[in-house]
Amino acid sequence: MSAQLNGQLEAKLLDSETIDLGHYWQTVRRYLWRIIGLAVFITVLVALIVMSVTPQYTATSKLLIESKQAKVLSIEEVYGLDSSRKEYFQTQYEILKSRHIAEKVVEKLKLYENPTFAPGYEASKANFVSKQLAAIKSGVISALPFLPQKEITVLTEAQQLERRKSYAAAKVMQALEINPLVNTQIVEISFEHEDRQFAAIAANAVGDVYIENYLESKLDMTTKATTWLNESLQGLRTKLSTAEKRLSQFYETEQLVNIDGVVGLAADELQGLTQQMLSAQTAYNRAETLYNQVNSGATIAELADLPEVINHSSVQNVKREQIGAQSRVSELSKVFGPKHPKMIAAQAELRSIQDSLNDQIRSLVSGVNTEFSTAKLKLAALKQEVSVNKEKFRSLTNLESRHKALQREVDINQQLYSSFFTRLNETTELGGFESANARMLDLAVPPSAPSKPKKGLIIAAALIVSLGFGVFLAIAMDALNSGIRSVDDVERKLGQRMLGLIPLETHNKKKNLAVRHFFDSKRHTFSEAVRTLRTSLQLLNIDKPSKTILVTSSVPKEGKSTVSINLAFAMGQLSKVLLMDTDLRRPTIGNQFSLPGFQPGVANLIAGTHTLEECIVTDEMSGIDIICAGTMPPNPQELLASDSFKALMQDLKGRYEHIIVDSAPTQAVSDAIVVSKVCDSVVYVVKADSTSDKLITNGLSRFLQVGHRVDGVVLNQVDLRKAKKHGEYTGFYDQYGYHSYNTDTKAEQTQKS
Repeated sequence: MSAQLNGQLEAKLLDSETIDLGHYWQTVRRYLWRIIGLAVFITVLVALIVMSVTPQYTATSKLLIESKQAKVLSIEEVYGLDSSRKEYFQTQYEILKSRHIAEKVVEKLKLYENPTFAPGYEASKANFVSKQLAAIKSGVISALPFLPQKEITVLTEAQQLERRKSYAAAKVMQALEINPLVNTQIVEISFEHEDRQFAAIAANAVGDVYIENYLESKLDMTTKATTWLNESLQGLRTKLSTAEKRLSQFYETEQLVNIDGVVGLAADELQGLTQQMLSAQTAYNRAETLYNQVNSGATIAELADLPEVINHSSVQNVKREQIGAQSRVSELSKVFGPKHPKMIAAQAELRSIQDSLNDQIRSLVSGVNTEFSTAKLKLAALKQEVSVNKEKFRSLTNLESRHKALQREVDINQQLYSSFFTRLNETTELGGFESANARMLDLAVPPSAPSKPKKGLIIAAALIVSLGFGVFLAIAMDALNSGIRSVDDVERKLGQRMLGLIPLETHNKKKNLAVRHFFDSKRHTFSEAVRTLRTSLQLLNIDKPSKTILVTSSVPKEGKSTVSINLAFAMGQLSKVLLMDTDLRRPTIGNQFSLPGFQPGVANLIAGTHTLEECIVTDEMSGIDIICAGTMPPNPQELLASDSFKALMQDLKGRYEHIIVDSAPTQAVSDAIVVSKVCDSVVYVVKADSTSDKLITNGLSRFLQVGHRVDGVVLNQVDLRKAKKHGEYTGFYDQYGYHSYNTDTKAEQTQKS
């Protein structure tokens, strides 16, 4: 049974996660007239409020903002605006919406004198409800001194005027709307007011004020620029004069005419001397080398081998003569002897040439010494002259640097002065030229229809929203309602089958329903509902008919005893039936049938103090037998759990075809759980739209825990007026007015006969 219980719980969870649109539709149908009433009430209320609102008119003008202005002179630097950039247009839109423009509009149209822009105008136009709420609020604040009180301050006339202007400017900003058209330079200026004529005037005034403000700002910037340029020119003129005076004094002090020419000559002269000194240095180095070689103590033969000597032209000539003489001596020595006159003459010539060569070499050595001394003196003289010229050139360079610095100062001041002077002339000329950056494209005209409130749209929206709100409330109330009111609730919330319903019957609330109400011919709907319950039980257990049927509920006052009695009446029309009261704590069956308090019953039978015949009472009208609870014992649950009670029930099953057992509520005590062990079926009675589904589920689960099934639920005290509208209980009562009482009576008589 635990697995069965878990299966039922899982089925309920899955069912709760499924969105049942049909259930929601039935909920809406149930609350339909309430939803419509709420929607009508809210719509009428909104309509009254909308009708009392003063209509507002919106006039629109169009302003074209130029991206490129007519430039008479190129002095954009004075204004610092690049009209070709996107930020420029965005800036103009913000200027149009600024408080500065609003204040100028107030001044232009004298709105501080207009009553519609006065601080107290909104309060005077408020509807009755708003005025009453304001009065109540003021009264509460004044009656409770501990709340912050509004201080009354006395303002001067100037302060009052300033306050009116500030309030009017705020109202203008609130009524003004700037809407730039996409991908254009056109701006729509819309103004909202209750007066259509004034709305058009104000929309045009905003555009005019914007253009005038631009021209005024331009003129103001031009004036400021002119003033600043004049002041700057005075300083630049003084600086230029000072720089020129310094340059003139420099020329006079240094006695210069053309410093650039003097420096050039000095540079050329220094360069020539430097070249001469380098050549002299080279010659000196060569002469010094020869001098050192010549004066190193070498012989004439060694000196003759020096490259400088060998390469000398005079030495080379003598060398050639020497070679020729040696050749002749060699040739003559082959022919003549040493003392031959020709040999002697040739020898003499050779010696003469050799002496000449030696003299030439000595002469060259003497010339090397002289050349070395000369080269040394020349080099020293050139070095001295270069040093003097360097010092002179350095001095001239310093003079040139000072001259350049002074000249540069003069040039810079001259350029600045000329530039500022040109800008001053341009600004002065521009001061008399007014070029606006925008122009009015379309002037606003008085609108023919109000822009708000859109009464039809608001009323339609109020109707739709109120209907939606009503539907939401209906679904919310249904979701928050934990009671059982329909077949769908029985199946969805409890997971049980619906066996039948007992309609709500009008009777004295202080008294119970008449015990034989079932037989009243005027109450055929009630009777048919009980018969439908009887039929459901018979069809449910058609294979194995249930002899003992336990009837219980969750809590008292749900009508389980009424269901037990009337089910017994219905069963008694077809078979022999016993109605048995096992609620030994608060018995009601005996009182219902007006049995005396000493009448023995179930408790006496279990205790063995009375016989069965002494305890059975037969109802003459219905023909059913009744066993009441009997004497109230101190231990009712122990008696019901005893073997004697089981034996009693076994004995009664042999005597009767059906036994209807009325038991105690499950949430009060556990007697019904104990009694269910000896019963074949359990019928659970639920009071419609009253008992919590959690309480019912708890009671049902107790039967499942002990392994006993519940055949179904009987919904008691159902309001059929609602059921007839929605058809939620079709098939469980005489919905169409058929009266089958006579038919059942005939069937009963036929069966008994």
